[in-house]
Amino acid sequence: MANLNGRARRKNTYDAIVVGSGITGGIAAKELTEKGLKVLVLERGRMVRHLEDYPTATLDPWQTKYPQGQLPPDELAERYKVQRRTGYTMTEYTQHFFVRDDTNPYTETNRFDWIRGYHVGGRSLTWGRQSYRHSPIDFEANAREGVAVDWPIRYEDLAPWYDHVERFIGVSGQAEGLPQLPDGVYQPPMEMNCVEKAFKAKSEARFPERRITMGRTAHLTDPTEEQLSLGRTKCQYRNMCMRGCPFGGYYSSNSGGLVAAERTGNLVIRTNSIVTELIYDEKAGRASGVRILDTTTRKDEEFYADVVFLCASALNSAWVMMNSTSSRFPNGFGNGSDQLGRNVMDHHLGVGASGEAAEFADMYYSGRRPNGIYVPRFRNLGDEATKRSDYLRGFGYQGGASRPGWERDLKRGGRGFGAERKAALSQPGPWNIGLGGFGEILPYEDNRVTLNRDLKDEFGLPTLTMNVTMRENELAMRKDMQAAAVEMLEAAGFKNVRGYDNGFAPGLGIHEMGTARMGRDPKTSVLNAHNQVHECKNVYVTDGAAMTSASCVNPSLTYMALTARAADHAVKARKRGDL
Repeated sequence: MANLNGRARRKNTYDAIVVGSGITGGIAAKELTEKGLKVLVLERGRMVRHLEDYPTATLDPWQTKYPQGQLPPDELAERYKVQRRTGYTMTEYTQHFFVRDDTNPYTETNRFDWIRGYHVGGRSLTWGRQSYRHSPIDFEANAREGVAVDWPIRYEDLAPWYDHVERFIGVSGQAEGLPQLPDGVYQPPMEMNCVEKAFKAKSEARFPERRITMGRTAHLTDPTEEQLSLGRTKCQYRNMCMRGCPFGGYYSSNSGGLVAAERTGNLVIRTNSIVTELIYDEKAGRASGVRILDTTTRKDEEFYADVVFLCASALNSAWVMMNSTSSRFPNGFGNGSDQLGRNVMDHHLGVGASGEAAEFADMYYSGRRPNGIYVPRFRNLGDEATKRSDYLRGFGYQGGASRPGWERDLKRGGRGFGAERKAALSQPGPWNIGLGGFGEILPYEDNRVTLNRDLKDEFGLPTLTMNVTMRENELAMRKDMQAAAVEMLEAAGFKNVRGYDNGFAPGLGIHEMGTARMGRDPKTSVLNAHNQVHECKNVYVTDGAAMTSASCVNPSLTYMALTARAADHAVKARKRGDL
């Protein structure tokens, strides 16, 4: 029996285990395998292979079951009561990349929109692809303002890893020389349309501190040899990204990190494997591996490694750690600080302004550009000119201009038939332009998720309870987000400018952060400067859980840079015998 057990353990032993295959799991797999480690990636969901498993990628509107792919309300209400809160993104074209809420429950003490996809690639198949660096002021803000705890790293620590990731994934964008939005390694930017160019010229003339640039997005516009060798090619401007891109025009784990990892021969991907807990070796004082539930056989199994990377997303990585209890960690793995599950952050949105541009009626555009314009943060930049007395931190805008007549008509299922339909499609409608804000939420210790052992999921596992709200700082910021957007559109001469605030519940930004934050002191944080669990150095957490503050920019690029940096540290530490 001992020999049988020994052989079974050797069979299930790897150099490193990566939990999750999404935006950070793919980078962790690539970096670790390329450095020579034998890596097991554990994915709780099904296999999705690039090219093979994008069933709606090339569907035309008339090929869908429902008109224009819009799912009927009763199906949405029954199966997708939370996922449908994303609005237009939850359609017949994309529903296979979102979880069913009826089989993946959680509890909302306060409303929290947990938008998820359980499959190989995770949300890297459906992310917004906007890719911005956190700035020096973002890494310094907590310490400067006395908020929460200080980041244990600074921008300079991460800058070379931003370079490294940008070169690999491919980011198109325009260098602007702004300290609050550091420049990176860019492929040529996408082009603004005529209304956006006019907006930039007129608004910047009135507000020179409010720079308008093209979105920095993970789409290839001039692929490198490395990217072409992976089977990727230029973005085709189809703007069907959330269906999965058969061209590899945008970056996903499926078209990038996992492909690179597989080509090393050092990667094994095991699907349908829910990691239920980390296994802690009391005698060795380290994690020896993980325990999984195989969702096909419903049996538990164990896998072993020198190094474990948690890349399951901020809430799921926290779930794994909270569910991993032992005599050493009675309150959750690495939770001596009692910070595990706390400090939940997102980006608040749903506020901004829109207007109309009548003087461009003879102009249109070609293609469906999967990108828009970006207005970097222009508040609270450390000088008196940008300082606000009513709130801390800041926000940016994402937006753009379009002629929505045809698009709006299609989304509504069309109007009439024959001549009536032809007449309706003969005019594209007036130009509209909009700005939508993305604002920073501060880390609050009592914004938290906890383990709920009373409510179980379909596999009999405990679930999460969400208790996260916005506070006075964010509410004050939202007023300014609306007012400043109106100012900019009016300054550019647009008509019928309307501000809006549609309200917001945390989670809908789909940028969950902070549940196992980095910090300098093990008494007040879960992770150190290298993303290692303070109390167990061979476990690294590199997804959104690690974030100490949120900034106001999309965070995925920072997650990937932290992951690449941590993987480099782990390989070197393992070689030295430090783990």
